[in-house]
Amino acid sequence: MALTVDSLVRISTAGGGLILDSKDFTVDSLVRIAAATKSKGAKLTISNISGLTVDSLVRIGAAGDGNVIFDTTK
Repeated sequence: MALTVDSLVRISTAGGGLILDSKDFTVDSLVRIAAATKSKGAKLTISNISGLTVDSLVRIGAAGDGNVIFDTTK
């Protein structure tokens, strides 16, 4: 089941944790989803980050305010 970015934002805002593949989303979308984790402290794990720049990772991480985990194993 493919969920929209708006749906993932709603899930994160409600406190649901997510594991997402960065290749499926734009950086701006990941920033939106990460920012939504702040309301209830939901955790967001992002995999396949090798295609993202350090600046993008910083933007996403800052938006999540400590709730984002970058999976560097893949």
